[in-house]
Amino acid sequence: MNIFTNTILTSTFTLILSAGYCFSKGNDVGGKVADFQNKALDYVTVSLIRSKDSTLVKTEITDDKGGFTFKDIPQGTYRVVLTQVGLKKYYSQPITVIAGKEDIDLGTMVMEPDNKKLDEVMITAQKPLVERKGDKLIVNVSVSSVSAGSSALEVLQKAPGVSLDKDDNISLRGKQGVLVLIDGKPTYLSSADLTSMLRNMQSNEIESLEIITNPSARYEAEGKSGIINIRLKKSKNFGTNGTVTAGAGYSGYRKTNGGISINNRSEHLNFFGNYNYSNNRGEQSTDIDRINDNMGLRSRFAQTGSGVRHWSNHNFKAGADLFINKNHTVGVIVNGYFNRWNENYGNSTMISSLSGVVDSAVKATNTGNSSYRNVSYNLNYKGILDSNGRELSIDADYSNNHSDDRMQYDNLYLYNTNKNEVQELLKNYSPSYIDIYAFKVDYTHPLSKSLKMEAGYKSSWVEADNDFRFNRFEGNGWNNDPRRSNHFLYTENINAAYVNLRKETRKWNLQAGVRAEQTNSKGDLVTTGEVSRRHYLDFFPSAAVNFAANENNSVGLTYSRRITRPEYEALNPFEYFLDRYTFNKGNPFLKPEYTNTFDLSYTFQKKYTVSAGYTRTTDGITQVLLPDPEKSALYQTNANLSEQLTYSLNLSVPFAFAKWWNSNTNINLFKNQFKSPDLNGQVLDNEQTAVQIYNSQNFVAGKALSFELSGNYQSKVVYGTFSLRPRYTVDFGMSKSFSNKRVNLKLTVNDLFKTRYSKISSAYPGLDYKLFQRGDSRTARLTLSYKFGNNEVKAGRSHRTALEEEAGRLKK
Repeated sequence: MNIFTNTILTSTFTLILSAGYCFSKGNDVGGKVADFQNKALDYVTVSLIRSKDSTLVKTEITDDKGGFTFKDIPQGTYRVVLTQVGLKKYYSQPITVIAGKEDIDLGTMVMEPDNKKLDEVMITAQKPLVERKGDKLIVNVSVSSVSAGSSALEVLQKAPGVSLDKDDNISLRGKQGVLVLIDGKPTYLSSADLTSMLRNMQSNEIESLEIITNPSARYEAEGKSGIINIRLKKSKNFGTNGTVTAGAGYSGYRKTNGGISINNRSEHLNFFGNYNYSNNRGEQSTDIDRINDNMGLRSRFAQTGSGVRHWSNHNFKAGADLFINKNHTVGVIVNGYFNRWNENYGNSTMISSLSGVVDSAVKATNTGNSSYRNVSYNLNYKGILDSNGRELSIDADYSNNHSDDRMQYDNLYLYNTNKNEVQELLKNYSPSYIDIYAFKVDYTHPLSKSLKMEAGYKSSWVEADNDFRFNRFEGNGWNNDPRRSNHFLYTENINAAYVNLRKETRKWNLQAGVRAEQTNSKGDLVTTGEVSRRHYLDFFPSAAVNFAANENNSVGLTYSRRITRPEYEALNPFEYFLDRYTFNKGNPFLKPEYTNTFDLSYTFQKKYTVSAGYTRTTDGITQVLLPDPEKSALYQTNANLSEQLTYSLNLSVPFAFAKWWNSNTNINLFKNQFKSPDLNGQVLDNEQTAVQIYNSQNFVAGKALSFELSGNYQSKVVYGTFSLRPRYTVDFGMSKSFSNKRVNLKLTVNDLFKTRYSKISSAYPGLDYKLFQRGDSRTARLTLSYKFGNNEVKAGRSHRTALEEEAGRLKK
């Protein structure tokens, strides 16, 4: 630990100091910018253009004293252009640079106010709900009234091409394995805990969603179906501002939330932070009807269960940026997430012959409580090394995660044959500790005006300790059951390096790169003495070509190879019971899966997009539901399937019917194929063509009132051993602003017709079951927010930390 810390700190500050002494040589062109009152203007965009053809040469931003400098300018004739919102554009007289002569000082240039009213300009600057920029599909959550009061998980569910399964696992265009980032940074959470965090994160914190289906080599290779980056709200100029939010909802059970965010920026320092709290109750019911085949003896198991869960959540973020000068910044960020829940769940299983004669029954009463704590720390540096565009960024991260799950099972067995009753009391305690350390460096180097090289290095270290203690009540006390208890230790080290080239011309945009990742892991089943070691080196190429034939037509082709490593908890072999005949267990022998993805797209008028994709995954990590004939049980686990193929066609159509009426439609048609020659003794060969349709309608009724209606539909889909029936949902929202838009009131109703439920049947040969699962999805919410302070405070920087890949593999 000391060696790691010293190495990181030494490397970080050595690179920071080295970056500070990077200077370029050559003739400089500089000056100052002021307003008509001779007050220095900072953050003015200063462009240097060639006088003969107005070709852009370089761009700078004025510092806090209004100064700017263009370094290493070759001989020629140029002009300087100044631009800033609210001020008239300024053009200088021609400037002649002669080799070998002194640097040029342009003196002070004065910018005059623009005659246009700023508020008139702002009225036309409304963002669309959905837009496409480059390789990203952006959903502007902040302009959506139907998302008010919703959780981040519900916001994701409404995004084009995104869907959730019965366990709220996220899929993108019909494929699971999505890497979720927040402000470009990892969450350090597993699937279950990420889901829990998103369920408790409020939509008022979110500015937009960025959906990237084929990331470049600069991004982590983790995540077979792409990246969803959740951008949180930021502020804009010097001063202090913030937002206070409070909300309440009802779905048959009460739900409350509240939060505050604040940002303060001065000349050299920026402090920012937020805190959010939610307290909710909700109900979920699950019914399973299945046929059990034990050596030819067939019987029916009819399970009915329901429970009420109460959960509360605290999350916070605090940080600071120190602006050493306009080119060099050092920052620190602390994120925290604390979740606690308790649940009472009752489950009844009736066991009968196929003719309906009940032979026996199990009545289970399960009580549980859980707590989860995640705190992560980030130290970062960003430097602009010269005016040519060389950049260096450094991140050092540490994340500490602790979960504590306690469950007690009270099972009552009833036998009709002898009228006998047997009670069984069980409980388990499963503490888990995961520490993650990471360090990364990213460097950008322009090779010419149109060609840029990106390169970087990253190392991460993971230490996980999971101790599962299973106890049985016997006689007068609790005794440990060594057959079901286990202690699992896992360590992992990943070292990665990448290089990426980008070339941009007037019509062509080209990108190609490769990422190498070397992995060393060790899984130790302490109780049984089994040890699994793995060492492997992989290469992940990526490429993208985009051709803009003219202003309205462009075509793109992308390719990438990616990896999905098992979640840390999925490797844990412990068993979690719903009752004696239904349980979940991990698989310590899971292998990573590898995915190759191709995507061809066409964009018309920079907003209408159609794309076709093909994905092939080997050793696909898939959640499966399988029979255990010896126990007459049904269990859920993760397994490697030999191959998964996905073909997709996606269409995105935004349309304005009128100035006050806009719509957006996204249609995703896809076909999934799953193949495995031996899955628990059976050959699996499933395929299904499905369609997902998302539509939103937005209406503006005056300057401060708006309405939104949105809907999602998904046809029948097969995923691994699951077959999901069609489902749809409709959401409604309205928004009203007061007091010059400082106060906002939003009313939303999610799942208006209460149709958001799951109907699942078996797609596994020889297994016959039907599962129905419903939560309290229809919820009405009222959310009030108030903005205070200077609404133009500039935000802190957004950047990616070193833990993006590890983030998505923690317990969620």
